[in-house]
Amino acid sequence: MFKIKKKLALTVAVLSSVSICACSSDNGSDESKSSGTVTTVEKVEVEDTKEIDELSDDTQKEIIWMGTYDLNPNEERGEDKSVEMTLFNNKGGTVVWSQVTDNEKFDKLASAILSQQNVPDIFKYEWMAFPAQVLKDMYQPVDDIVDFDAPLWVDTKATAEQYVLNGKHYVAPISTTVGTMMMYDNAVIEANGLPDPYEEYLQGNWNWNTWEDMMSEFCNGSTESVQRYGINGWFQPQIIQQTGKTMVNFEDGKFVSNINDPDIERAENLLYDINKKGYVNKNWLGNARSALKDGSVLFYCMGTWAMTGENGPEEGDDWNIVPVPSDPQNDEKVMTADMTAYMWVKGSTANEAVKTWFECCRIANTDEEYLENGKQKFLNANPYWTEEMYQTYMDASSPKNKFMFDYGYGISSLLSDDNANADGSCITRKLYESTNSEDENGVQFSWTKLRDTYSATVDSELKTINEALASYTK
Repeated sequence: MFKIKKKLALTVAVLSSVSICACSSDNGSDESKSSGTVTTVEKVEVEDTKEIDELSDDTQKEIIWMGTYDLNPNEERGEDKSVEMTLFNNKGGTVVWSQVTDNEKFDKLASAILSQQNVPDIFKYEWMAFPAQVLKDMYQPVDDIVDFDAPLWVDTKATAEQYVLNGKHYVAPISTTVGTMMMYDNAVIEANGLPDPYEEYLQGNWNWNTWEDMMSEFCNGSTESVQRYGINGWFQPQIIQQTGKTMVNFEDGKFVSNINDPDIERAENLLYDINKKGYVNKNWLGNARSALKDGSVLFYCMGTWAMTGENGPEEGDDWNIVPVPSDPQNDEKVMTADMTAYMWVKGSTANEAVKTWFECCRIANTDEEYLENGKQKFLNANPYWTEEMYQTYMDASSPKNKFMFDYGYGISSLLSDDNANADGSCITRKLYESTNSEDENGVQFSWTKLRDTYSATVDSELKTINEALASYTK
């Protein structure tokens, strides 16, 4: 195992400023990046491209981005500008940030569209965007500004086809990356005589059985003064989706429930068991640095936003990452997807500027020179990530993997929107996660109990969305 420590310095993402480091509620972790101390990083020069046209003088060049984070660099922290933002600025475009919190973003977007005041041009693809918000007429199709048969976009066409209504595409996919990774401390692994997860991964042995065995052995070392845990973070949906199955499917033009699938039940039972055995630390520890520092947690699982910058390893740490362990009964290489994609907001008239922004984002994620620029920016920003860790992330994000999307996260407020539910968990999230936790009375749901509790509601919500879909497509 080689360890090449890059003493370069950061801020942007591996492929773009919104792919590896950015915060997103799509991965269950919409926490703001830590402000921390001012750090100036080495800047990476990005050459302009002739593949994208400059914005004409008589067109609108400024676009409004409504989101929970800024696409522009934080100059006070000395952050480097992302590849796509550099290209867009070179073409004459600028992005203005309309700042919103996670709890208010959908309401603010709906209010802007309804009032036609300060309407943003672009909005990040979120769980609720499709189909629920498309059916509420909050977005316009991207077909007028994106040609999915063009060389720049053709690799995204299969993904874009999953978000089509009435023959129109509503999502502009920029890149698809793995949603979560597992981070661990090599020193803890070695001190406990455990097999190296990375080596198990390379040899094709990194699966549920290996993972559970390691957690069991580690947790057996708990003492009265130090309670050990096998895992902390957000991993439950990813474990279940290693089966290649999701809670809601789209079949023959209708959304259908899949919660009776036996593979889902098998995964849910695994989550129930590891929680019952005490392997799961259910506290919110915030990031990898907090979770791994005292050696009481073996694995930390989260989106890479929680493992990079001030959330990740620092000088003296010898950490590594692996993907979520695979289902030993599924031969497919499955990854839960974290898709960077944009919606074109209904009412936006900045056609040319939005088109150019989309193209700058795509070329930043496809051109080899720009990919190398993005890699160097990432390593500059994360000097204690190794080349090995970076490559593991890239391999997990390879299009050769099967990426999972669950339509259940986009059906309705009750089924899909955490913020619309009193306890902060939508029903789809409950289905994925509740066998791995306890309710307010300390009772842990079995999968049978959980499925029976919400089955009728799932069926009812799907019936409503299918009726709305039938009306819309007429």
